[in-house]
Amino acid sequence: MKKIWVLGSLFILPLVFYIFLSKGIYKYANLPILTEEVINVGNFTNEEISFNNHLSIVCFLGSDLNTAKGSLFNLNQTIYKRFYLKPFFQVVAIIPEASKSQYSAVIEELSAYTDISNWHFVYLDNQQTQTLFNSFKTPFKLSNNLYSENAFIIDEELRLRGRKDDEDSVNGKLYGYNMKSVAVLKNKMIDDISIIYYQLKKSAEKEARRKREI
Repeated sequence: MKKIWVLGSLFILPLVFYIFLSKGIYKYANLPILTEEVINVGNFTNEEISFNNHLSIVCFLGSDLNTAKGSLFNLNQTIYKRFYLKPFFQVVAIIPEASKSQYSAVIEELSAYTDISNWHFVYLDNQQTQTLFNSFKTPFKLSNNLYSENAFIIDEELRLRGRKDDEDSVNGKLYGYNMKSVAVLKNKMIDDISIIYYQLKKSAEKEARRKREI
């Protein structure tokens, strides 16, 4: 019996560990594309803000500040502060054009304790906001005041990224991350953004090796 246990320790356990590790690397190295060809926010504004060549976290804050403020600050504390120094990272907040003056105090409050250089506040009219949101092709809808409780990950090639095997989502597809839930932001969104950075790192390493071989 003792010999069997020793043999198991020497051969079976390492094999099990290898399989576990391999699956973990595979899962970590791949974050599904759920929507291709999202409309670029730069199409709607004269400001130099674009989804191209950025890793963008996009939120639709709406005109109800009481609802939006909690979501904004959750996203700032949990996601923005963790990643804002990373290459290509930005958060793009879509706000109704008519609410621009209302948001000035909220943005000022945010900037008092956060470097908001990679926060971008984009003011669009109702039709532009709806058109941009619809291009994400999610099962969600904006509220009457153009708010969504979800934040979305748009990669540098204008693709919506998310999950296809999420146990808490219908059909396993996770299109957006609930900003009202710090647990979702911490346990899901942080992991998924990290996956994209892992992919970017591996792609850069592969390209560097290719250039060395030329």
